[in-house]
Amino acid sequence: MSKNSDTMRKTPPGILLIRTIRGKDWSLKSYRYIVLLITFIAYASYHASRKPSSIVKSVLYFDPMKASEGNPWPVGDVFIKEEFVSFDRNRAKNNGWYPFNGTDGTSKLGEIDVAFLACYSLGMFVAGHLGDTLDLRLFLTAGMIVSGIFVGLFGMGYFWNVHVFWFFLVMQMAAGLFQATGWPSVVAVIGNWFGKRKRCLIMGVWNAHTSVGNISGSLLAAAVLDYGWGWSFIVPGAVIASSGILVYLFLPAYPEDIGFGGANASSTKLDLVPHDEEAQIPKGTAVAVEKSYSLKQGSGSRKGVGLFKAFLIPGVIPFALCLFFSKLVAYTFLYWLPFYLSQTESETIKFLCICKLFSRLFDSVVLQKLVGEYVSVKSAGNLSTLFDVGGIFGGILAGHIFDILNARATTAASFMSAAIPSMLLYRTYGDISQTINILLMMIAGLFINGPYALIATAVSVDLGTHSSLRGDSWALATVTAIIDGTGSVGAALGPLLTGFISTKGWDAVFIKLMFGALIAALLLSRLVIAEITEKTHKPIPPSNGQQTLEGNVVAILLH
Repeated sequence: MSKNSDTMRKTPPGILLIRTIRGKDWSLKSYRYIVLLITFIAYASYHASRKPSSIVKSVLYFDPMKASEGNPWPVGDVFIKEEFVSFDRNRAKNNGWYPFNGTDGTSKLGEIDVAFLACYSLGMFVAGHLGDTLDLRLFLTAGMIVSGIFVGLFGMGYFWNVHVFWFFLVMQMAAGLFQATGWPSVVAVIGNWFGKRKRCLIMGVWNAHTSVGNISGSLLAAAVLDYGWGWSFIVPGAVIASSGILVYLFLPAYPEDIGFGGANASSTKLDLVPHDEEAQIPKGTAVAVEKSYSLKQGSGSRKGVGLFKAFLIPGVIPFALCLFFSKLVAYTFLYWLPFYLSQTESETIKFLCICKLFSRLFDSVVLQKLVGEYVSVKSAGNLSTLFDVGGIFGGILAGHIFDILNARATTAASFMSAAIPSMLLYRTYGDISQTINILLMMIAGLFINGPYALIATAVSVDLGTHSSLRGDSWALATVTAIIDGTGSVGAALGPLLTGFISTKGWDAVFIKLMFGALIAALLLSRLVIAEITEKTHKPIPPSNGQQTLEGNVVAILLH
């Protein structure tokens, strides 16, 4: 970044206002909490705005056997249950939405997903480099507001009665391009503010924003679905745009810009920073102090690195390829799990409908006992959020294990290996009961989202500040973009393949997912061997008793 642009960077106006009102500044610890909270809200809103497409799939591609009525959550039950007798009554209420309600509807829905994710992954590489050269606060704000506009425009297709495929395709592509501004920026901000101590646990807790965003996006989209599927996009779009305004007002992207030393500054510099006591600032002088700080202590000394140099950082390529397959699995669940829940439940219903049509062997009581109650489209969206609940615990657990073992590759590979049997169990036994389905879904979410969260956050920050970057080079956003951008290619490929493979049966889809998890684990095998070798050959420091004995022996020999 040029010196000129750096001195023009300003403290967020919301912080200036609070400084003026309070008459004193916050401590470094308080600012770190603020940064964690605002970046958490920001990226949760990113994920919330991505979730509606998975919720409305079963409305756009209509199956009369899954028609539903009644109030959505939270007006009605969280998991809305419907009786078998309601099918004929709802059959004519909705015929889907052209062009997604034809025989190739699932393929078109898959193409919409891949259009979004392809633009997202391509934009990630550009956004990462820009994030290391531009003001992260303004860059993130612009990306969030414009992204919210395009998400809302997709939903406006419902009110404008648009039935042209290219309109929805272009809206998703534009939204994906601007959503790429999010991840490199928030990870770079966190890397700017936090040192290496317990960073994986911090990242594991902080990375719950992904699952919280998925959950809130699912619940928001499902809650307004009965008012028209367009609202399922407009409301999350408004949420991310509003969060962008919050970022502009209150997010300090760099500690130096508000008068603090960076997270990786030397201890001497950090000693000059008031850690526990709030620095007193006389009223009316906050703006002057801020200007003085930004002129003297801006982050202009940092310079970004090129993509090629970032690729050469040890560990970037293996973890990027691992995240490719990890996100292929995770995003297949993200985009297709609600559809899977509603589809698989309806298979039994269809069979029993045929039985009732051609035979009188089933009386109404026996039929209801056999059919039971199935999950509606809205309930499938709500139920799928429990996968992300498991993902929250998975991210925290993976970060805690990494902090204890200090072995990032071993932790990620272990989780991906455990994801294989968890998916097999979910597919095999998930239809026994709703309780078993929920339990196995959460276990699968724990192992699938755990390494995804670890690699996309803590590993990216560690590699972005790697010792091989000599001098003042800084590659936080660039490395994050490379790793997550490569992963996003897999995220685009997973849902696309599922759109085609699901026509051959869901068993084939789960085989694809388990194979992807296996490759993700194998890609880290060399790094795992290196970590184990390093730990097994690490010399054990002598105890105090041993040191005293050795000292006495040396003294005797010298005498």
